[in-house]
Amino acid sequence: MDIRVGDIITMKKPHPCKSKEFEVKRIGMDFKIRCLGCDHEIMIPRSACEKNIRKIMRNGEQIAR
Repeated sequence: MDIRVGDIITMKKPHPCKSKEFEVKRIGMDFKIRCLGCDHEIMIPRSACEKNIRKIMRNGEQIAR
């Protein structure tokens, strides 16, 4: 999956603040993502993150799914 730092990803399951959109802050074996609803930063394994992505936005354009 082509995910880059700065991309906005929409996940299948919402964060407890009810937001489903996250900004990618760091990539590698784990992703560091920031919730756009409450600014909470989360570390999540790459496999779990990629499995739960609905769509990827880059520069206002939808990239995948």
